[in-house]
Amino acid sequence: MSETSAVPTAHLRARAEIDLGALRANVRALRARAKGAALMAVVKSDAYGHGAVPCARAALAAGASWLGTATPEEALALRAAGLPGRVMCWLWVPGGPWRQAVEAGIDVSLSGMWALREVTEAARAAGRTARVQLKADTGLGRNGCQPADWPELVAEALRAESEGLVRVTGLWSHFACADEPGHPSIAAQLDRFREMVAYAEEQGARPEVRHIANSPATLTLPESHFDLVRTGIALYGISPSPELGTPADFGLRPVMTLSASLALVKHVPGEHGISYGHHYVTPGDTTLGLVPVGYADGIPRHASGTGPVLVDGKWRTVAGRVAMDQFVVDLGGDEPPVGTEAVLFGPGDRGEPTAEDWAQACGTIAYEIVTRIGTRVPRVYVNGTQDEED
Repeated sequence: MSETSAVPTAHLRARAEIDLGALRANVRALRARAKGAALMAVVKSDAYGHGAVPCARAALAAGASWLGTATPEEALALRAAGLPGRVMCWLWVPGGPWRQAVEAGIDVSLSGMWALREVTEAARAAGRTARVQLKADTGLGRNGCQPADWPELVAEALRAESEGLVRVTGLWSHFACADEPGHPSIAAQLDRFREMVAYAEEQGARPEVRHIANSPATLTLPESHFDLVRTGIALYGISPSPELGTPADFGLRPVMTLSASLALVKHVPGEHGISYGHHYVTPGDTTLGLVPVGYADGIPRHASGTGPVLVDGKWRTVAGRVAMDQFVVDLGGDEPPVGTEAVLFGPGDRGEPTAEDWAQACGTIAYEIVTRIGTRVPRVYVNGTQDEED
């Protein structure tokens, strides 16, 4: 027999099911851990692959009071979708859409004098006060203003504020190692942040929010919560680090379930090479299942030979190389019908692998696993209101 019979109902090639009910519950759990602080739902990179607009709406419905993005284009897209309230973006380059951001009431992050100059010019052109947040580099070494340059940035920002061009709405920073409990940089960055905030406030800054806590700090460092916590990966029910605990340890539930429909099931003899390079050869007569997703869909090629998949109630492993559009699993003689669901990852309730299992199999982090799922895979929203899913 060359192929088993097909399941009679129609199936999507693949789908990423997004549980908006789980996302709302995660927001509530995170707010409970940061009592007294507002919560920013970070929806950059299309909400870590989950869909920015539906996830932003669900987060706001559950009590998030801020939305955060990396790029101004992401922030402007939220406004274009009609999302209200505070929206912040922090990754700018010269010539960016400053005026559009000012006119949309978006909080923009400034790390240097060039950015302050560009946003003040945009504010003049728009005839509107720009909402700006000053970012301090307290030790991460990426974006942010170095302590030696902080007095100049603060002074010029306050001068622009006195002219009505900007309003300094926030002072903020970002941890380097909050996902590594006990790392000495955590306390050092907190101390530096307090010093830089105190200096700005002594000079006359009156920010609405001061913030440094990311997901791991929200979960484990209450002393870092200040006025606002920025939750990214935890919002989507994924632990920032296995060292910190599982999602369940923090009362979180994974939001995305990635699955595909078997496109083929067939018998092959022993010593049959599988996929490019024949890095897997069948040890004996067996059955193979063809899973119709590949690295063009965001399935890591590094998962070749290691990625776990639940098919017909059993964990299977990617057999051979992941190709652009497909990969193979060895079914070990089982004969599930064509169209049977292959679950790559999900919450784990049904015994399926999780995004963390895939991260371990690929030598990466779960952030990358969910974020890289491509646009060929439709997002299917469940447990949401009509507004959230549109």
